[in-house]
Amino acid sequence: MDATVVVGIDVSKDRLDVHVHPAGESFGVARNAEGLDELIARLVPLRLAGVAVEATGGFETVVAASLAGANLPVIVVNPAQVRAFAQALGKRAKTDPIDAAVIARFVEATKPAIRPLPDEQTRLLAELVARRRQIIQMIVAERNRERLIANRHLRKSVARLIKALEKELNVLDADIDDSVRGSPAWCEKEDLLRSVPGVGPVVARTLLAEMPELGSLNRRQVASLAGLAPWTRQSGKWRGKSFTGGGRTALRSTLFMAAMVARRCNPLFKAFYERLLASGKAKMVALIAVARKLLTILNAILRDKSPWQTA
Repeated sequence: MDATVVVGIDVSKDRLDVHVHPAGESFGVARNAEGLDELIARLVPLRLAGVAVEATGGFETVVAASLAGANLPVIVVNPAQVRAFAQALGKRAKTDPIDAAVIARFVEATKPAIRPLPDEQTRLLAELVARRRQIIQMIVAERNRERLIANRHLRKSVARLIKALEKELNVLDADIDDSVRGSPAWCEKEDLLRSVPGVGPVVARTLLAEMPELGSLNRRQVASLAGLAPWTRQSGKWRGKSFTGGGRTALRSTLFMAAMVARRCNPLFKAFYERLLASGKAKMVALIAVARKLLTILNAILRDKSPWQTA
């Protein structure tokens, strides 16, 4: 960020609290069309390094999209990171104007990368994939209940619900297929991803929906976004274990399942997994390494637009 002016926006259901740093100017607008127009009119003349919006369970989506549509440098920030930053600053008080100021200072201090927001088609695919995941979770929950219910009448009730959920799952799968096949760019990307043995349509479409940046970042960045980059705890002579975590939870879960398949049916990943086990690595550590390697290869495939080549 070469410019010095950053803006923090705290989003609530009906209002946007805005703080301009380092000028110290604060103001509020309504979270509606008129308020967004007013906000954009006030921000466009400024030479901005970034406009940071805190992720707040979906309220930020329209705000971020509107700002991006006005060619403003939008950054969606993690609220947990912002709150930790506020605690480090000793900011115990919490009000919307204070939060907006903290968000601005957080961006100024950390200088997060500005990435293009997903377009409307990508957001739609992400919502379809998320809904599909929810339906599957409901089916699993009902099947677990079915095993515990002894009453025949209640078991029939559960069976009817499972049948309805499976029907809805088929509809969602068709909608997802239409979305992907209706876009030549997505169709090309899906074919490239599915060229890797062990990567099926669900994995490919989840990657397209949850990580639209895939193919444009380096291997460390994609591993970090997926929560597969190891981080170490240490202090002085004490050395703790390395951990993985954070990132995009749904994406990490999908990659973990893909890694389980790849280590069985893909010779490259099978050999890599067995080599790690032979060197003394725990099974879970080895599986996470397979997931990270798989993601790195998929990223390179989209970057180079070159399908998987069998050695």
